[in-house]
Amino acid sequence: MLAMWYGSGEDAFFDFNSISKNRRIKYPMLPDKLSNKIGNSALVKISQKQNGEIRILSADIALMSSKKNNNDATAIFINQMLPTKAGRYTSNIVYTDACEGLRTDDQALMIRKLYDEFMCDYIVLDANGIGLGVFDSLARDIVDPETGEVYPALSCCNNTEMASRCTVTGADKVIWAIKASASFNSDSAFLLREGFRSGRIRLLINEYDAEEALSDIKGYASLSPSDKLKLQLPYINTTLLVDELTNLEHEESSGKIKISEKAGKRKDRYSSLSYNYYVAMQIEQKKSRKQSTSAVDDLFIIRPPRAKSRW
Repeated sequence: MLAMWYGSGEDAFFDFNSISKNRRIKYPMLPDKLSNKIGNSALVKISQKQNGEIRILSADIALMSSKKNNNDATAIFINQMLPTKAGRYTSNIVYTDACEGLRTDDQALMIRKLYDEFMCDYIVLDANGIGLGVFDSLARDIVDPETGEVYPALSCCNNTEMASRCTVTGADKVIWAIKASASFNSDSAFLLREGFRSGRIRLLINEYDAEEALSDIKGYASLSPSDKLKLQLPYINTTLLVDELTNLEHEESSGKIKISEKAGKRKDRYSSLSYNYYVAMQIEQKKSRKQSTSAVDDLFIIRPPRAKSRW
């Protein structure tokens, strides 16, 4: 038996209230080019890691905009995983961005630079379709054409076949290659929903409250409107994420969930965040069991709650 729902009503898979209550992060971590605009304030600059902290960058790779694919964008999230006293982690989504129309090599360079700048531990990448091209670029040394800086190749940590595509000896194995299946997509949807319901995912506050928060930072008031907007974009992109989540359609069949976007809508942000949080949960579970890290193909071990007739 198949049933379908969408919208932000009581039958929505992701309900607005369970997400909005987690919009508690006052300030984002901003790349240097943005934090420099307000004197590298400690409130927004990228901080040094705390003891036990893990950072994950995720990217859902989009095609170049076209008449056929005019609603696709590459969505990027930075997850600051902070350990709790209970031995678990809270996922703090401290930065998010979206871009359209970039070539695969340009996207790879952007991701690679953010990975270094945010001192990330892992990259979670949709490695199907055009995402495979980005993976292959990351699996080679990348030269920044503007600065000449060389970014060393990175390899895959969860899939031996994908790891073999990197031929650079000694490349750090930090890329989680997502080869999404119907089962994987269902599992990640359940985990993400539970993360919001349990308060284990925290998002940036809304852009209206952010204006007041940013105004407390010396130098913000004197910025041009365009520069202010650049600093507000992580908050705006978070609001767009919430809107996207609460307007997704979903189907249930045999205890599995299929998530899809309405015509003309997007699910790029949803996909990127769901991949990010799925991997965060695998890392947490792996650490809690104190298993050997040698068998990296066995990292995907968490199973989400099963579907019920009502949510």
